[in-house]
Amino acid sequence: MFGSIIPLLSGITSFVFAFFVLKRYLERKGTYLLIWGIGSIFYGIGGLSEAYNGAIGWNPLVFRLWYLFGAILVAAWLGQGTIFLLAKRKWANTLMVILILASLYGAYKVFTAQLDPSLMTSGTQTGTELSGRAITSSGVRILTPFFNIYGTLTLVGGAAYSAFIFWRKRILLHRTIGNILIAVGATLPAFGGFFSRLQIPGALYIAELLGILFLFAGFIRATTPMRSESVPVAAATD
Repeated sequence: MFGSIIPLLSGITSFVFAFFVLKRYLERKGTYLLIWGIGSIFYGIGGLSEAYNGAIGWNPLVFRLWYLFGAILVAAWLGQGTIFLLAKRKWANTLMVILILASLYGAYKVFTAQLDPSLMTSGTQTGTELSGRAITSSGVRILTPFFNIYGTLTLVGGAAYSAFIFWRKRILLHRTIGNILIAVGATLPAFGGFFSRLQIPGALYIAELLGILFLFAGFIRATTPMRSESVPVAAATD
């Protein structure tokens, strides 16, 4: 049950996060919010796919959904949202076109690849944890590092850069804290994958849950000014 409950919580949290992000997009626009919302939905699809696998077992379609959205696309799309927030529009649009084309190519490769369920990793305490080794085509697996490196560099790097700028200028402390939380949340799944490869049961699922919680908390903190940053009207008119 542990191997299905934790991913289920990750999936639910991701969809709740996506709701708040897309709600803010409808209220304030901003392409970066739309892309973050899409990336959060991808995160949720990955989590629910893991939960299905842990509770019910192997399913080729669910596995392909997990590999495409959870293992390949999620980090890159979240990072692309940060690109729209920080980079010039021309560069952001160019990278977006490349990412869309690469995502479509990745979807084609994932859904046409041969699968071998016997190559999935078995975890004794968390149920069967999904593993990309079940895709026997190396041409598919080689895509994953490119998407994840791009996503990690843009999401973590962008959040760290923003936090540094706000801290250096001594303004908008809530955004400094929020971006630090986002940077931490973005790195946690990578650590979870590392410890999972060391055969630590449940490491990836726990890291994914903590990751989306940190991302959610960072978003809320970054978009909610702190009381100490607000100047009382009475004081301003003295």
